[in-house]
Amino acid sequence: MPDRFALIHNSRSRRNLKADSRYLEGARRTLGPLFFSPESQTELHDVIEDMAQQDVRCLVVDGGDGTVGNVLSALYVSSYPKDKLPMIAVLPSGNTNLIAADVGFGLRGEEALQRLQDRARSDRLLSNIKQRQPLVVSWPGMDRAPVLGFFGGLGAFTRGIEIAHSPAILKNYAHDTAVLITLAETLRQIITPRLRQSWLDGTPVGLGLNGGELEAHNRFLFLCTSLHCLPHGIWPFWREDGTDEGISYLDVAANPKKLMRAIWSLLRGRSPAWLRADQTYSSGSARQVLLNTEQSFVLDGEVLETGPAQSLEISAGPVLSFLQA
Repeated sequence: MPDRFALIHNSRSRRNLKADSRYLEGARRTLGPLFFSPESQTELHDVIEDMAQQDVRCLVVDGGDGTVGNVLSALYVSSYPKDKLPMIAVLPSGNTNLIAADVGFGLRGEEALQRLQDRARSDRLLSNIKQRQPLVVSWPGMDRAPVLGFFGGLGAFTRGIEIAHSPAILKNYAHDTAVLITLAETLRQIITPRLRQSWLDGTPVGLGLNGGELEAHNRFLFLCTSLHCLPHGIWPFWREDGTDEGISYLDVAANPKKLMRAIWSLLRGRSPAWLRADQTYSSGSARQVLLNTEQSFVLDGEVLETGPAQSLEISAGPVLSFLQA
């Protein structure tokens, strides 16, 4: 029935660790058997399958990027038809909330719950939506379930995430501060003569787009996303022909020219003509990306190993509808 919704609440998400007890009590009372707080991925899969059997058409996810990705991954392998996946409302409560910055509901806690209830009562629950295709990461030739998310990368990105995941940062700083510290430390290492070259030399990566041949060489950075915007005006992507095939990507070769100038432009969402003309930097849109590398790929903060085949396929997933407040 379109006038009801289920809520998946991640009690371990950073902003939920101090959740308002009135909100939780109200959610449990109002939603009853449609309030879930799964403690493991296995339990989450069972919850999603139960909702598929009940044909729940709207799912509210109270958590961060990791929670949203886990829910979408469970939906993808559930008995929900791929062309009839439930609409999603994302309440930003996590350590990272990149997804919510683009397609989030815009409210959380009691205020979000009240708005959703009001819309359900007036039969407007499924109005005002944005549609996006999540990234589907799979391992060709391996018996491993695909993982869904929205923002990924490797090269300098993976090395930066390793810095961010160090205990000295994770245990002592909130996410926003940790991001700034990570960025500062990454830039410090890049400009330090003793460390600079190891960063600039990049990592060996074979890259193929839309079924084309793999182009294998060292890459300083590779990023991809199916979001349409990022926080703080950052947007390191551009498309020469304006075509959107579902995945925006940035490919930066090893030893990039004018790196600091390029970083300054891309962090402000700008891609000046000199940058577009430099063959070191390449950006565009694709429906499918194949990566061959020994390095881990990071998806929404989760480190994914490439496995024995050292290969990952990233494709544009099914179209999902995200509710807006």
